[in-house]
Amino acid sequence: MSTRQARIWVGIDAGKGHHWAVAVDPDGEAVFSTKVINDETQILTLINTAREKADEVRWAVDISGRASTLLLALLAAHDQHVVYVPGRTVNRMSGAYRGEGKTDARDARVIADQARMRPKDFVPLDTPPEFVSTLRVLTNYRADLIADRVRLINRLRDLLVGICPALERAFDYSAAKGPVVMLTEYQTPAALRRIGAKRLTTWLERRKVRGADTVAAKAVEAAQSQQTALPGEKRAAKLVCDLAHQLLALDERIKANDREIRETFRTDERAEIIESMPGMGPILGAEFVAIVGDLSGYKDAGRLASHAGLAPVARDSGRRTGNYHRPKRYNRRLRWLFYMSAQASMMRPGVSRDYYLKKRAEGLLHTQALLSLARRRVDVLWAMLRDGRLFTSTPPVAQAA
Repeated sequence: MSTRQARIWVGIDAGKGHHWAVAVDPDGEAVFSTKVINDETQILTLINTAREKADEVRWAVDISGRASTLLLALLAAHDQHVVYVPGRTVNRMSGAYRGEGKTDARDARVIADQARMRPKDFVPLDTPPEFVSTLRVLTNYRADLIADRVRLINRLRDLLVGICPALERAFDYSAAKGPVVMLTEYQTPAALRRIGAKRLTTWLERRKVRGADTVAAKAVEAAQSQQTALPGEKRAAKLVCDLAHQLLALDERIKANDREIRETFRTDERAEIIESMPGMGPILGAEFVAIVGDLSGYKDAGRLASHAGLAPVARDSGRRTGNYHRPKRYNRRLRWLFYMSAQASMMRPGVSRDYYLKKRAEGLLHTQALLSLARRRVDVLWAMLRDGRLFTSTPPVAQAA
């Protein structure tokens, strides 16, 4: 008969369809190991089983995304302490265990052991507020839509090269809607030559295309440069027509998603503060809130910069000191949004552009100067949110106590 433990650690290798849970005692001995379907009933059974084995249960998971949402919500509802053990840590530490096999049970055991041996090294996980969860869903969906749009444009351009290389070169189909509208009806050089620039302009104007005459003139000019019909042109033209329709429909979905993100983001009291900072619009602001939440997980601005990969990491050895390099473990999305906001703010006159030009004058490359600006903006944004004040081009005067 098994004895009741004072404390156990349960490591969970989380997945979309199922999880694998392994519990260990203070000596590192396995208490139980079981597969759990990602289902409320089975997860509740796992929680009850663990609580029957010990007076105190500590949980650790390797995924904090959508796959573990139900698991984390049920653990939070039962007041269970949960920490996040990064998958990179699990992968590295697996080599310290006997054998070379890779199984869910083995990974769950590593997760439990790491939580047991390093109680202060891992970040506690809490269920995010409904507002933050909504923004995460919307921003993640937007990222998927943008990725789909890039794939559609790449396929469309690849097919156009096989029809008329000059027509493919004539337009930037990712930035202009008019050429895409044209491709829903006219895809081949012969069709464009038949309709001519004047009638094509009229056709585009009926569909409310901006600069219809310019689009028509460039398209017909590209068509006149090629008199040869290439093999497979007819079938490729039908595929281009289909892709053009998909691209226009996808653009409408992206606009609707952006509108919902803006409306949701601006219901938060911090939205006005974040948007007051040059380069931080509602989309980047929503991405920021979706990642960092209420900033309670960051001790100071330096921790936030470290999470964004904007704080260098020391790599000293022996007599080699002061050797810093870019970190490998950071949130790529958070780094991207600070980089994009820095680039947007640098384009217009102001303190951001002045700081960027100062760094360029010091000999930094464009990317290095932007990253330096992004790091400085982390401190500014942190101070703005901490003090609850809008952005000003001049720093506030510190008052005496």
